[in-house]
Amino acid sequence: MNIVVCIKQIIDPETPMSQFRIDPRTKRQVQGNNPLVISPYDANALEVAIKLKEQQGAKVTVISVGGATTIAALKGALSMGADEAILVNDPLLAGSDQQGIAYALAKTIQRAGAYDLILTGCESGDWADRAVPGFLVEELGIGYVGYVTRIEVRDEQVVVRRVVEDGYELIEAKTPFLAAISSDETNTARYAKLRDIMAAAKKMIPVWKAADLGLDLERIGADAARVAITDVYIPVKESRCEMIEGNTPEEKAANLAAKLRELKLI
Repeated sequence: MNIVVCIKQIIDPETPMSQFRIDPRTKRQVQGNNPLVISPYDANALEVAIKLKEQQGAKVTVISVGGATTIAALKGALSMGADEAILVNDPLLAGSDQQGIAYALAKTIQRAGAYDLILTGCESGDWADRAVPGFLVEELGIGYVGYVTRIEVRDEQVVVRRVVEDGYELIEAKTPFLAAISSDETNTARYAKLRDIMAAAKKMIPVWKAADLGLDLERIGADAARVAITDVYIPVKESRCEMIEGNTPEEKAANLAAKLRELKLI
């Protein structure tokens, strides 16, 4: 089984609010001294892939579209147990929207070779738009199951466990298909061992350009984007305290209820 995992490197979502800054020009979060990590649900997807590798002898290839710093995330994936990694890094991709990124990922996957299963996170840890997996399967013309937490191979059948509102579903899926992974207790990303980190650090990761993939330049970049970000801001939270007066507990309770009705809260 050949498994492809698509990951994204983002600023750590656990960054304290006091260190959160937005660049007013680019409408993007400013990294500053904040660490970069693999998007959490993508890390869950990677864990699912590695477990399948351990159980079935699968080959795991990790792909990311990003800048030079993304090499660190890809080497992190290798240290966790992935076999190969590919970075797509080209200034021509700057400003691409979700469709442009999905198009670049699809071309990368096709060039990388045969695949049975593609795993992504169910959403990114920064924008949480949930759009790339859907656009990616449209580009590849394959099946799609979202909010998957577990994947098993049973008698050559692939069975996925999908979270629904009142529990979960078990779905048999024909390969190739894409599963967008959500988190549960079975797919928490493992910590890499020191020897694996050191081995991954020595590996060379190929960097592919738009020309290598034969990308249509009219489908990537800011000019091709169909979604425009008009503003991003940090909400300002305001609070005030108002004391409820009254001579007795009953009177205070009545005054509180009256105030809540005035504010249309009850």
